[in-house]
Amino acid sequence: MSARPRLRWSADPALLRNPIHLFAFGFGSGLMPRAPGTFGTLIAVPIVLGVMQFGFAVHLAFAIVAAVAGIWLCGESARRLGVHDHPGIVWDEITGYTVTMLAAPPDWYWLAGGFVLFRLFDIWKPWPIREADHSLSGGLGIMLDDIIAGMFAAAILLGTKLLI
Repeated sequence: MSARPRLRWSADPALLRNPIHLFAFGFGSGLMPRAPGTFGTLIAVPIVLGVMQFGFAVHLAFAIVAAVAGIWLCGESARRLGVHDHPGIVWDEITGYTVTMLAAPPDWYWLAGGFVLFRLFDIWKPWPIREADHSLSGGLGIMLDDIIAGMFAAAILLGTKLLI
């Protein structure tokens, strides 16, 4: 049995010269040595806030494009790195947070609430999120668990919005 390769290249900023890795690694946020998924979600906040300013239809279109492009992007980045769902690949977090915020207005407390809920579901991975994470490979496997986590978080935000 061979030893697991060290992932030294994960912290190499030169990796970002490749546009595929630049996007997959969330413009460098995935290179953080601790909690790259959280930093990937943090980079999503200003992106989503900007998209939200153009209305729901544009936000929904952006979420769909981010998801479809992300399947290829994350899969290709993982293939080139030789590691399925490398922790530095955070485009899936950016997309998941985009999905989360489809249910909320662009106020700071909704952005923060969506951030916390999305991260909780992404880390906790209740069923069916865990099932999607473990049973699918390639870009779809990388993306789908975060999209489902975003849907769970969005459902809670929407329920909260309807109650208040």
